[in-house]
Amino acid sequence: MPIPLHPKLLDTLPGYGRSQFLHDVSAGITVGVLALPLAMAFAIASGMSPAAGIWTAIIAGLLISAGGGSRVQIGGPTGAFIPIVYGIVAVHGVGNLLIATMLAGLLLVLMAVTRMGSLIRFIPRTVVIGFTNGIAVVIFLAQIKDFLGLEVDKVPAEFFDKMHTLGSHLHTLDPLTAFMGIASLALLLGYNRLTEALPLLRRAPAPLIVLVFSTLATALFHLPVETIGSRFDGIPEGLPAISMPALQLDTLSRLIAPAITIALLGAIESLLSARVADGLIGDRHDPNQELMAQGLANLAAPLFGGFAATGAIARTATNIKSGGRTPVAGIVHSLTLLAIVLIAAPLARYIPLAALAAIVVMVSYQMGEWHEFVELRRYSVPYRVILLTTFLVTVVFDLTLAVELGMVLASLFFIFRMQDLTRAELRPADPAHPGITVIQLSGALFFGTVGKLEAAGDEALRTPGILVLDMTGVIALDTTALESLAALHGRMEKSGRQLILVAPQSQPASLLRRSGFAHTLGMANIHDNLASALQSCEGNPPCSPPKSAT
Repeated sequence: MPIPLHPKLLDTLPGYGRSQFLHDVSAGITVGVLALPLAMAFAIASGMSPAAGIWTAIIAGLLISAGGGSRVQIGGPTGAFIPIVYGIVAVHGVGNLLIATMLAGLLLVLMAVTRMGSLIRFIPRTVVIGFTNGIAVVIFLAQIKDFLGLEVDKVPAEFFDKMHTLGSHLHTLDPLTAFMGIASLALLLGYNRLTEALPLLRRAPAPLIVLVFSTLATALFHLPVETIGSRFDGIPEGLPAISMPALQLDTLSRLIAPAITIALLGAIESLLSARVADGLIGDRHDPNQELMAQGLANLAAPLFGGFAATGAIARTATNIKSGGRTPVAGIVHSLTLLAIVLIAAPLARYIPLAALAAIVVMVSYQMGEWHEFVELRRYSVPYRVILLTTFLVTVVFDLTLAVELGMVLASLFFIFRMQDLTRAELRPADPAHPGITVIQLSGALFFGTVGKLEAAGDEALRTPGILVLDMTGVIALDTTALESLAALHGRMEKSGRQLILVAPQSQPASLLRRSGFAHTLGMANIHDNLASALQSCEGNPPCSPPKSAT
């Protein structure tokens, strides 16, 4: 099995010219400037330092662009990881989060090597919408503390404890912090109208403008609000030291589940982002190469103090709209962030946390597909149950359980639907062949539908003669249905009757041969069509029509 080692970057270099380079540089700088406030905001909301978010965007973003399977994917920390990372930090600590992230990186690499990239598409749309909207709600709830300036030492990760803690501390709301959060959010919501009045702002991302205005207001007027400087003592200048997180074998087993969650969410979000990007630029990404790059990025980022990263839909779309068409734009995005950190790190101490919380609140609003709740009435009951269950379990419990439960429900409803589509019907008796009973089968014969085959077989055994199973319409056969078929044949033999199969399609025919049932039944009892099967019965006493009385 070949290992995916052909990044899209290699496909874009032949014929790469000055014009495209200028477009990529312009797009990379734009996305790099946008990524700065987002990286810090996502890190703080996840219980990490703002520096961790920035270095995640730099290191992971560089590797995802340089080694990924998409031309335009921008990688880094995303809002979807906030509840996952926050919960891991709250329970296991920052050091173990870094180890869990690296384990997730190994899992992503393994998924790439085993060519599992295309399997992510098998996750139903209802499950994706449910957990995406659920994550958006969890992200919003996590920002209430900093958005309103509540005096809470630490917000619990568990839903009910979180709601109780926030509710019991609402009286500690800081009016100035709340005003800054609301003003920042209002500016984000009304930014498009603002750019109509001030066209010069059209090239500047809205989060950056909010970050600049709120930081200037805090620094110039010495506003008594919590800032990056007051909580984190600013952002360290210079490059971080490379270090391997301390690994303790007794905690490794407890990190497997968080690592699987990070890998699963990272794979889903990155491939969804790449698929959206394909539609915008008319290209097709390599899902396995993308997973390989995501895995390497999550292996490397923790060495620099970073954490979980994946493809970011909003930054990828911004890259495309700004003219980026090759991985060079993503590389420039990482270098832009690096330059900002090395030059302007001291200014970050004045950034108010309320403004960053407002940015994350806006992200949570934009990532949710809220119209899906309004349109639920248009869909079937199974659709509603799967979406709402996944949504509620994501909000109240966690993403892993939500996806597992959503997939189980989707599978069960699929089985019920296949039961409806599978038929085992007795055909009217043919006067020319009164000793033959014909059962017409259609659909999929598997563990969920064998009851229909057994019921039809019981009915057929009430009549003497030969039983013909017309399998022309059977598209699939599993081992459970095969066992039921073998049992029916055994009952027919014991009563001295004959079983004939008609025209099994390729998959059922293959299983019949490989299992040995075709040999047991006898190839003479398997026919290409019903006419051939009936003709083979001629001369056999049960098949012959009754002679007229003399």
